[in-house]
Amino acid sequence: MSFNCLLHSIPSLRLPVWPEQRRSDFVKIRKHVRVLAVILFGLVSTASAQEHPIDTANSTLHVRVFKSGLFSGFADNHDVEAHIVEGTIDETASRVRFVVDALHMKVLDPQLSSDKRRQVQERMLGPEVLDSQRFSQIIFESTDTKPAAGDQLVVSGRLSLRGVTHPVSANVRKQNGHYIGTCTLKQRDFGIQPISIAGGTVKVKDELKIEFDIRANTATAGER
Repeated sequence: MSFNCLLHSIPSLRLPVWPEQRRSDFVKIRKHVRVLAVILFGLVSTASAQEHPIDTANSTLHVRVFKSGLFSGFADNHDVEAHIVEGTIDETASRVRFVVDALHMKVLDPQLSSDKRRQVQERMLGPEVLDSQRFSQIIFESTDTKPAAGDQLVVSGRLSLRGVTHPVSANVRKQNGHYIGTCTLKQRDFGIQPISIAGGTVKVKDELKIEFDIRANTATAGER
C-alpha cells in the first residue's frame, strides 16, 4: 500500500458504536496518527534528498604500489589511476557506494619509458593481478562510519575485487565539498600474489595504499 493510500485510509476508519467519551478519544488518537504519519513521511523525504550521485568527472582515485626486496633500488614504485564510473553519497545516512572500471585502470609512472609502462600495464590488468577481463568492476560499499581524531572519519565497508569481497576501512575528511582520504589493503586478501622477480630480490609489497578525492554532485537537474 502506498503512503497516500495509507494516509487517506486513516480518516475513513469506521468508528465502532462506543460511548461518546470513547468515540471522542478515538477521534483524537486518529488525528494524532495522521499528523505523525505526515511528519514521518516528511523526514523520509528529507533524508532521501541527501543522497547525491558522485561527480565522476571531478573525483580521483589512485593506487600506490611500493617496491621491496634486497634489490628494490632497481625496481619502481607505481602510481595507478582508477576511474570511478558511478556511485552515490548519502550524507544523512553516512553511506557511500562507488564502482571503479578495472579494465581502464592506468599506470602513470612518468619515470618509465613508454614500453616499460605498457608492460607494467598489461601485467596489472592480466590474470596475475586484476584479471580485469573476468572481473571488470571493483565495488566499494560502506557499512559503518565513526568519528575519529579532529575532523576525521573512519569509514568501514566491503570491497569487492577480483571476485573476492573483503572488509576494509578508510580514513576520510570532508573539505570544501570533497571527501579526501586514504585506505590500505593487502593484495593477498583478494587472492592476488604480489609480483616477485629475480628470486624475490625484487618484488612489490603486499600492502597497497589507496588515495582518493571524491566529490558529490549536488546540482539539481535545472542547474545541470
